[in-house]
Amino acid sequence: MASSTVIAINVDRERVALAPPDSSKSQKKKLDRFYCQTIASILNQKPTNGHDMRKLIHSVKVGVALVLVSLLYLLGPLYKRVGENAMWAIMTVVVIFEFFAGATLSKGLNRGIGTVLGGGLGCLGAAFAQAVGGVGKAIVVGIAVFIFGAGATYTRQIPNIKKKYDYGALIFILTFNLVVVSGLRADQVLELARDRLATIVMGFAICIFISLLVFPIWAGDELHHSLISRFEDLALSLEGFSKEYFENDNHREKKSSANFSSKCKSILHFKAKDESLVNFARWEPWHGKFGFSYPWGKYLKIGEDLRDLAIIILSLKGCHDQSSEILEESVKEACEGIIASLAWTIKELGESIKEMSKCRYEEMIVPKMKPVRIEVSAIVNPFALETCLENSDGLGFASFVHSLMKMVEKLEELAKEVEELGQLGGFHENS
Repeated sequence: MASSTVIAINVDRERVALAPPDSSKSQKKKLDRFYCQTIASILNQKPTNGHDMRKLIHSVKVGVALVLVSLLYLLGPLYKRVGENAMWAIMTVVVIFEFFAGATLSKGLNRGIGTVLGGGLGCLGAAFAQAVGGVGKAIVVGIAVFIFGAGATYTRQIPNIKKKYDYGALIFILTFNLVVVSGLRADQVLELARDRLATIVMGFAICIFISLLVFPIWAGDELHHSLISRFEDLALSLEGFSKEYFENDNHREKKSSANFSSKCKSILHFKAKDESLVNFARWEPWHGKFGFSYPWGKYLKIGEDLRDLAIIILSLKGCHDQSSEILEESVKEACEGIIASLAWTIKELGESIKEMSKCRYEEMIVPKMKPVRIEVSAIVNPFALETCLENSDGLGFASFVHSLMKMVEKLEELAKEVEELGQLGGFHENS
């Protein structure tokens, strides 16, 4: 057996330094003061930007909506009228209250339509099953659940329905199954469905009232400002490219390449966000400068053109890195003028959307783009072509010029899209 050794440790109680009674009180005061200062700093901290303030407003709105809908439980007279069905109102607020007003309205209407259709058809199915009676009662319910469940699930996979009414189809499946199956055991299925629908409507009304009337956050405004910021980023990216590659070494900015590259890359990831914002904006009522028939679909086409321009700008960097210094010096001034004109045109288009003023394509853009086309064509002169053939890196120069020509063509397409947006959106004439 293994032997164990016990080591005795003598503790001299007299040497244990006991803290005086006053020290614990002082430490407690310091902790209280520290907590108070921390809480005060959090409360006094201002949001860094408008988006943080909107997050705070949305959080407060959701809290207020939950308090109002909870009154169905907290107040006795209201609880006696709705009973346990008040839980459906709370669930409705939690599920459909979204950040943007259009998203809340979209989800609320989808939930309402799905609940009404599912509840109505569920009541008919339950009534028919009760009329059949016996063993056929369960068979009728099973057949109804299969047909409507499979049919609604199939429709959810259709792209147009999935984009706008996917949530409504999901609620239809849920409500239909709950009503038709519970109708097997409940004698008063119509009253049950009516009470649940009433509480859902209460929750929906509270959400819509607070979302649309109390500091509303519009998806249309978010989409509009997001598009404008991308025009500004593209113009700054072109200017950053020009500073990086066509200025003297003493004046070049070290971080300009990373800056314009990161801005262009960020523009490439806006497609999903644009599609969701356009879908929400179409549900929103008339607000500010945006009417009921505002052409939100044009924002998707303009966003696609902006992404194409961002790809071309990123390709310019690779093409220029492959070109020779001799070519760079020979076309330096021409390239600087071309890029400056392109950046100016992008800024003007973005300013037109920002001010919601009509873009005069024939009067402003065409006179500016014609000289640019001439300058791009002038770059490919016999000397440049001969140099391209003699140097191995001439392919980079040819690709660079081709990218500039593609940018000019894409920018003209973008200008036409902006002009059409102004016509369809009722933009005012530029004074």
